[in-house]
Amino acid sequence: MLVKFNKQIQTNMSIFCYFYYHNKLIIFFIMRQIVKTFLIGGLAGFLGAYIFSVFQANTQTNGSYFSNNISNDNQKQATFARYEGQGNATEMPSFVESAKISTPSVVYIKTASRNQRSYTWFDMFFGGQGNENQVVGSGSGVIFSKDGYIVTNNHVIAGASEIEVVHNKRTYKATIKGIDPSTDLALLKIDADNLPFVKIAPSETVNVGDWVLAVGNPFNLTSTVTAGIVSAKGRNINILESQFPIESFIQTDAAINPGNSGGALVNLRGELVGINTAILSRTGSYTGYGFAVPSDIVTKIVTDLKQFGQVQKAFIGADVIEVTEEVYKELNLNDIAGVIITYIEPDGTADKAGLERGDVILKINNKNINSKNSFDEQLSIFKPGDKINVQYSRNGKVGEKQLQLMNIEGTTSIVKKEIYRAETIGADLETVPKGEKSKLGIDSGVRIAKITSNRGLVAQMGMEEGFVITTINNKSIESPEELATILEKIKGRVIIKGVTKNGQKGYYSFYF
Repeated sequence: MLVKFNKQIQTNMSIFCYFYYHNKLIIFFIMRQIVKTFLIGGLAGFLGAYIFSVFQANTQTNGSYFSNNISNDNQKQATFARYEGQGNATEMPSFVESAKISTPSVVYIKTASRNQRSYTWFDMFFGGQGNENQVVGSGSGVIFSKDGYIVTNNHVIAGASEIEVVHNKRTYKATIKGIDPSTDLALLKIDADNLPFVKIAPSETVNVGDWVLAVGNPFNLTSTVTAGIVSAKGRNINILESQFPIESFIQTDAAINPGNSGGALVNLRGELVGINTAILSRTGSYTGYGFAVPSDIVTKIVTDLKQFGQVQKAFIGADVIEVTEEVYKELNLNDIAGVIITYIEPDGTADKAGLERGDVILKINNKNINSKNSFDEQLSIFKPGDKINVQYSRNGKVGEKQLQLMNIEGTTSIVKKEIYRAETIGADLETVPKGEKSKLGIDSGVRIAKITSNRGLVAQMGMEEGFVITTINNKSIESPEELATILEKIKGRVIIKGVTKNGQKGYYSFYF
């Protein structure tokens, strides 16, 4: 019995020892696995951090693209970027430098215009002169040359009797050297010298996506700079009221507001690429897009206004429309690009060169014509007498013609604008050029170029500037002198017929 009990004790002890040492072994293996896992994880983390730091250093050294926003207190700077080049990284200029270069070339323009007189009951009964209302406006301008020539928008100074230019806290009286309603540009002159004039870059080199700055005086806040990109080129927004409008705007999302008109659109080197002109808005304030006249057009317009007092427009003697999808399908054209000729002026330069109605103009001097806007823009940089090469398509075959451009009178000479001042009726008058008569569908006519007196006969009759008088009591009007003489002497019932500046037929009826 005792022996049996001892055997039982020995067996139990063996079992106990087995489980004791076996569990201890299991715990040992578990602890070793945990330590191994921690060691591997730590080593992997260390190696990962090391590899990342080496990769980042190599990325910055080798010049792969990265961006870095820099902010020094309240001074905002542009995003700098590096691009792969010849092994060296280059930095784009900052907004700060561009603003510093361009801001001194932008001026503040103040205008005052006299409105029609208002009369009280006292004036009517006792013969008072009434009160003459004055309308005050403002805008921006860009110094184009150091001797005081300043370019702005025509709508900024339209109808102004007084124009002041404010620059560097000094105020100058300005005179109008010329206007061009077809591009909404005007040229002013102040008596100053050694002014900081703007540097100009070809707008042809501007690309969609390029950074630009709008510099101007919105809401009378002088020297304001906003930044954005070029959103599109060659935009036509149908805002210019002219017989031959040139709308090929640079579109930008840089904030442009009332007062920015006439200001500068510059690139990151501070060079002028456009004159800010319009915004697309339902409220009258900035809502996303602004539009600027390209610098290539600006340069041509300003040069002509300085030299001749008016723009020397060049024509091919033909009307064109854009090739739309409908036109493309209807005429079974090979491509949807270009502009199609819809009218050929008899004995015009296109007619003499052999172009025909239905021809599709594809290129001018090897530059693609993709729209009516690009066609107008290309022609706008030439003057009468210049020769251009026109590539066209006819019945699926491509040809090329050389054309000598003509002026609005149908000749190749320089046109001089002649204004007849009819003080007795309070207006400046001018004859309508031959090319414009054809466009308007009239045989004769005289335009009211400017109303010079609110008390004059023309103002009292309510006629607007730009109205072309074709007949008075069914008598054709051939010259400004004839128009002034008839209006000075006419009595009784008067019916004046003509064409508005928008090209619509209109008439005025009076009894003297």
